This record gives sequence, structure tokens and C-alpha cells, in this order.
Amino acid sequence: MTQQKSGRREFLRLLAIGGGGMIVIGKFNFLFANGPANGVLKAIVVDFDKCAGCRTCETACSAFHHKVIIDGESYNGLGNPKLGNIQVYHYNPDVDIPSVCANCPDTPCVNACPSSPDENTGYGAIYRDKETMAILTNHELCISCGSCARACEADSTGIIKMNPATNFPGHICDHCSGDPQCVKHCPYGALSFHDVDVNGAFFGKSPQEIADILFERYYAN
Repeated sequence: MTQQKSGRREFLRLLAIGGGGMIVIGKFNFLFANGPANGVLKAIVVDFDKCAGCRTCETACSAFHHKVIIDGESYNGLGNPKLGNIQVYHYNPDVDIPSVCANCPDTPCVNACPSSPDENTGYGAIYRDKETMAILTNHELCISCGSCARACEADSTGIIKMNPATNFPGHICDHCSGDPQCVKHCPYGALSFHDVDVNGAFFGKSPQEIADILFERYYAN
């Protein structure tokens, strides 16, 4: 898996060179992309010095995407953090890693999907929306094979998991139509949303890979 990811990161590096312009990464983690495959993408960024692992991001995401209807009016749901598309992983020594769909420019999840495309839209069960550039799913076409989740685990963050209750892929971020609720409601300002470069040190890495880097940074000496 390491060799496979290394080759893929070289491909993304070439995309970044072709796109021109680079952004200094420092301590930041580039979590998901929204933009053309030219190396410069829109992403949610985590400042690990500020993240307290409070899981507010999970709750805000879950409440927004699982609304309830009361007297004909739509309201945000209860916000079960486990239902959020962003997920926070906790490690010992103390490191908290928010992880969300990287929306990869080379879309390994989309490429792995074997479903037949819709005759009208041309989209398969998992696809990149031409308007928002987000990765979305069509459950009517999904055959619940798990190919997208396996591709995500092999080539990216591993955030896509098959939901045992629905047997459909879960935790795929739709960017909240360009207004990410996790960013808006983070009480510590640990999340932001702006253009980043795909050649970033943390882009597309799994929570464990990021944690290993932060262990060295925070606790090695």
C-alpha cells in the first residue's frame, strides 16, 4: 500500500506542477478538495494546534444532513456524531485527527465503481458533480459492492465506509453546498475552507498516517 500511495502522490505532484502556484502547508492538513484537477483545490484545512477533539464538527455535519420534519417545517437533526461525514479519530499519546473525504482529483472511488451509468446524466453510483465538483452518490444505481470504500482505503484517507444499516457507502462529503457546517461551528477555529495545493504533506493521508507524523512532531523529544 505504501508503494501504491507513493506512486499516486507523484501523480498528484505532477498535477500540482501543471496547475502552477503552491501554498505553504506548515502544520496544516488538507482534507478535501473542490476544484479542477490542476493541483490547486478548495479544501477543509485542520490546524492541529487548535483541534481539541471535541467532535463538534461531527455533530454539526450530522445535524445538517439528517434533518427532522416537525409540523411541516424542516429543522436540523439531533446530531449523532457517528453519522457525520467528517469523523474525529483519537490516539494515545493524545492526538486528535479530524478526517473527511479528500475529494481526490484523480477520484479513485469513482474509478473503482463498476455500476452502469445513468442513461440521462451519464453518472454512475458514485461520481463527481460537474457543478459543485463534490463527490456524490446515487443509491438507486449502487450495487453495494464496496469497491469505492476499498479504493479509498488503498489510495486516500479511508474515510469511505460501507454503512451496515443501509449497505451504501457513507461519510462522503458534499461540502454542504459550499458552506461547510463543520467549519462554521468549530468552537476553536481549527477548521478552515480555502484553496490549497494537492502536494501538501497531509493531503489524502489516512488518520493513522497523520497521527504517526504528529506523534513525531509533538512527542518525539
